[in-house]
Order: sequence, then C-alpha cells, then structure tokens
Amino acid sequence: MKKILIFVMTTICLCACGDKKSSDNSKLKTPAIADFNYKADAFADMEILRYRVPEIEKLTVQQKELLYYLNEAALQGRDILYDQNGKYNLCIRRTLEAVYINFDGDKNSEEFKAFETYLKRVWVSNGIHHHYGNHKFTPEFSQDFFINEIKKLPETAFAKTGLQADALISTIVPIIFNPEIAATRLNQASGVDLITTSASNYYENISQKEVEDFYNKMKNPNDETPVSYGLNSKLIKENGKIFEKIYKVDGLYSEAIKKTVYWLEKAAAVAENEQQKSVIEKLVSYYKSGDLREFDEYSVLWVVDTSSHIDFINGFIETYGDPMGMKASWEANVNFKNLEASKRTEIISGNAQWFEDNSPTDKQFKKEKVKGIAAKVINVSILGGDSYPSTPIGINLPNSNWIRAAHGSKSVTIENITEAYDQASHGNGFAEEFVWSNVELDLMNKYKFQTDNLHTDLHECLGHGSGKLLPGVDPDALQAYGAAIEEARADLFGLYFIADPKIVELGLLTNNDAFKAEYYLYFMNGLLTQQTRIELGKNIEEAHMRNRQLIARWVFEKSADDKAVELKKRDGKTFVVINDYKKVRQRIGELLAEIQRIKSTGDFAAARNIIETYAVKLDPVLHKEIIERYAKLNIAPYKGFVNPVYTPIFDENNKFIDLEIDYTENFVEQHLRYSRDYSNLPSFN
Repeated sequence: MKKILIFVMTTICLCACGDKKSSDNSKLKTPAIADFNYKADAFADMEILRYRVPEIEKLTVQQKELLYYLNEAALQGRDILYDQNGKYNLCIRRTLEAVYINFDGDKNSEEFKAFETYLKRVWVSNGIHHHYGNHKFTPEFSQDFFINEIKKLPETAFAKTGLQADALISTIVPIIFNPEIAATRLNQASGVDLITTSASNYYENISQKEVEDFYNKMKNPNDETPVSYGLNSKLIKENGKIFEKIYKVDGLYSEAIKKTVYWLEKAAAVAENEQQKSVIEKLVSYYKSGDLREFDEYSVLWVVDTSSHIDFINGFIETYGDPMGMKASWEANVNFKNLEASKRTEIISGNAQWFEDNSPTDKQFKKEKVKGIAAKVINVSILGGDSYPSTPIGINLPNSNWIRAAHGSKSVTIENITEAYDQASHGNGFAEEFVWSNVELDLMNKYKFQTDNLHTDLHECLGHGSGKLLPGVDPDALQAYGAAIEEARADLFGLYFIADPKIVELGLLTNNDAFKAEYYLYFMNGLLTQQTRIELGKNIEEAHMRNRQLIARWVFEKSADDKAVELKKRDGKTFVVINDYKKVRQRIGELLAEIQRIKSTGDFAAARNIIETYAVKLDPVLHKEIIERYAKLNIAPYKGFVNPVYTPIFDENNKFIDLEIDYTENFVEQHLRYSRDYSNLPSFN
C-alpha cells in the first residue's frame, strides 16, 4: 500500500558481475543542490518539481545499461493506469492532447489557458479525477469551446481517440462537463455501494455484493499461503455471467504488458547477478501467465534479493485505487541504493526484534521472531504509472501477509525525492503562518528534514513489518477501511519509537528533544494543514489523509482534560499547541495497541467505527479558516515531478557504453513525448 514504499537491502554488491569499471568520465554528472532548479511548473493546486539523481555517475557501465532498460520498462505501462482510473480516460486524454497540439487560436485567451490547466491536471492525476481527493475536475473552459475545437481536428487525430467527431463529442463531453456523471473515482462513503458509485475501471456492470460473493467463494480459510485474490484483473458481468479479465500478455492490457516484458528481458540479460536475473525472469513469466501464484513466487525472490545495488518495482501492486482494496493499479520505479544514508536504515533493521518486543501492543499480536526486515535509502532514477507524477516518499513491500511473515519485507525511503520537497519549500512562509511559536520553529529548522526521513524509515521498515494476523483472519477482513488502518498502524509505530531513548542510543538522532519536531509537524498537519487539500464541504477520502487525521484527532480528543494537545486561537487564527510531549507519546502507544488489535483480529466493526468517528469529517468553520490562510501564501498543496531524460550511448558495434541524463525537459514536453512514445493501448479496453 503506498505504503510509503520502502525497499531494504542490508548488503550491496556494486560490481556483482560483468564490467566492473565505473565510468567517472561519463556524461552523467549530478548537479550540486545549490545549482539545481527544482521547480518546473505550477498550476491549479499543483507544483511540479524536478529531482536530482545523485551518484548515478558512480554506477558501472553494466549497471547503467541495466538501469536504462528498467527505466524503459517503467514507462511502458502508463496507459494502463489511465484506463484503470476510468473507462474514458484514454480517449479523453488523447482528445485533449490533439486539441492542444492543433490549436491555432489565441493561446493567451482565458478559454485556452483554462483548457491547458485542465489538461495538465489530467496528466497529473492520470485521468479526470483528482489524484488525491478523487473528485472529478470541473473544467473552467466552456463546452462550446471544446466542441468547436474537436470539430476542427484533422482526421489523423480521430484515429488516436478511437471515435469520429460526432461520436467522440456525444461520448466524452457529458463525462467531462456533467458533474453528476462519474462524480468520484473512488467512493469510500459508509452505507453505499462502493462499486457502483465509483468511476474507477476495475469492475463493470456489477454490484459490491456480487464482488464480495465472487471472491469469498474463492477463498479457503485453511489456506496458509493465499494469493491476493483479484489483484491483477477486471471483474465483469456480461449476460448474467461474472468473470475476470486478467492483466497479462494476450489478456487485458496485453499491448502495454508486451512492451514492458520486452525491456525486462533486455534487463535480465545484463543483471548484476544470478539472483537479480531470476527475479526479473520470474516477473516476466508472471506477466505472461497472469498466475497469482507466480506473482507470489516473484515476490519471494524479490524480497530476499538484498545483494543487488539496483532495484525496481514494476507491476500491479498497490490497491488504494480500488474501493474494495483488492485490485491493484499499475506502477513502477527504478532505483539504486544511497550508501551513506542507508546506514541509518541498516541500524533500524538490525534492531527490528527489539522494536517489536518493546511495542506497546498486546503480546499475542507481536511476531515472536521478526524475519527478513531489509531496509535502505534509495535514489530513484525513474517514476512510472501510479508513482508518477506524484510519488510516495517511502515503500514497504510485499503486501502479502504470509510472505511478510515467512520471508520478510523490503523497505525504502526515497531520499532524492524528500530532498526535492525540502529544497522547494525553503522560504515559502508556510511554517511562519501555521507554527505556534519560535520554540517549535527552532525545533523544525534544526531537525525537520532528519526526523521526517527517520519517521518514514520507521514507518516503512518497521511499522508495516510489525505485528501479525491471528490464525484464520482474512487479510481483506477490514475491506474499504483496511488501507487507512494499515497506514495508521505504520505511522503510529514510527511516531511511538521516534521518541524512544533507544533512537538516540542507536545514534539515529543526536538530541532527546529532536523527535518533538516530528510530533509538532505531524499534529499540525493532521489537525490543520492537510485540510488545504480538501475542497470545502467535502469529506476526507484518501487513506493516508484519513490515517493522519485519525491519529491527530484521537489523541487531541483524549487530551480534552489535561490539554496535552490543544488548539489555541491567536489573532483570530487557530494553532496546534503541544504542552506535554510525554503524554502525547503515551496516547500514541495506546492508539497503536488498539489499531494493531483491529488489524490482527480483523475487527471490521471497530475499524469502521474508529475511521468514521475520527478520520472522515471536517469542522467546516476551521476548514474554511485554514484554506483562506493557506491561499494567502500562494503555495500549491500538492507536488508532482518530471522525470530526467536518459539517452543511451552505443559504440560503432552497437554496444552500450554510457548513459546521458538531462534534467531540462518541462512538464508539457514530457507528457506529450510520453503520449507519443509510450502510448500502447487502444482508447477503450
């Protein structure tokens, strides 16, 4: 679950095989932080950033070739995510792009500027619904403008959209302009049919009850190694018959998957070692078969590969986009280990059993023996699918509970992404507007970057890897509430232990007060500032945001008498004040114990109650105040990225000899290029 995705590798082999010569004289030079232009674009509620790829120049020639092939594989599935996010997304994107490219009117007009912003928002969200809020975008250009521009398109444009002008207009114009049609991509509201009220494209002509019945019949409660049912398929009902269309070669999304396989096979041929080669080959085999048992075999091979320097994610993995939390969106990234920063995650993973044993959770829910916790800090080289343009800052995989219990997990913190966030935020006035006093500001200035990354390490490396399900508990028992509960469990674990003296003892923080920077930032975000991401009158739908409000609101309300955490007014503005950090940590431990109990026992009623009580609703008066204060800062609440551009260099014998990297491509150029070079699917699938 995006799960701040984290991979962990305890040992590395920079030169595992092949050409061991690094190419220090290559054209891969990492610009210094002070010289790098992190900001690429800004529009609507988005700021687009660039990220550096430090130390890429230190890779061997063979590793650079491997990286390039994996990068290409990471871009081939782009169309899959658009289609998963909505049945009409590909057709709409291609129509918007055709209008943009062929427009010959006044590009300074309000209509065109509004149209351009809408297109950029579609690119950011891989569809017509907000990537975080899930609501459909409201176009600020007129319907007449759009229809007239469609009618002016050349014939070649309609070949790409899959429909001729009249059919195209009648099909997509209502989808874009009628607010009642496909209003939300992912509905998480209680008491409604989550399938029929969600516009995502994982199901067709089917109800929530039919989905539940279909998969419940597949499950064997005595299976100790269950597959992730429904993970790589679309569930459809036709002529009264319910069946799955599997994502695989010669199945659904075959055209894109075949291209992905092509580049993975090239990557396997230059793998660093035999173990890494077997990982890639098993992924290829799974893409060809669509067999979820093979996916589990691949996941086991991947999680135990802790010697390769280069690593990757590629496939149908995270289930946040499915209202039922079962079906996975396509995503990819490619990365390599940040050697210096990984020292802290190696310390954490090396002490995993101590953290598990000292967790405030009930003993029956703890792992007797923590296995295979591998953690590292990485530099990402490419983002793809559901990790692009917006990406998590950490990852923990695999998601399968039995694989985690038997073989462990990999956790990663993506430090070149957190670096970009940090550098782009300097001097924006946010902290000065929302932080209570200079005491908290001083803490954050000294320790924020350090404690933020450490909390992500703890969340991914230990939080997601902690605890266990009791025997016989269905991993999907919490249904739509499962993602938020799991994220809360990992966040609570990190928050509880970042304040433990053990952290200073291990050298992970140098000061016993440093954790307070993370506590203050977390509660300020959970109680106040994350509301800037929600439209007035809307509830919180996204799992990570629900998690953060759940924790902050629960601790705040439990502090009503002793004011360990309180909201104070000054000059008409609301601020978070933490008066007793020790008491706050105690309550974080109490909530962690309850959340772990809910997870371990599959207590759906308790999950629903705690989420609906603390995580969903917003105070409309406070919400309005926060939005108005934030608007004055002129800061975009969301961030996305453009990828670097990589160009392979071959000698006269067509042998790979080096790799060039370019950071200058802008947001529009990149998406138009991706739509030209990596658009592998028909408009309707």
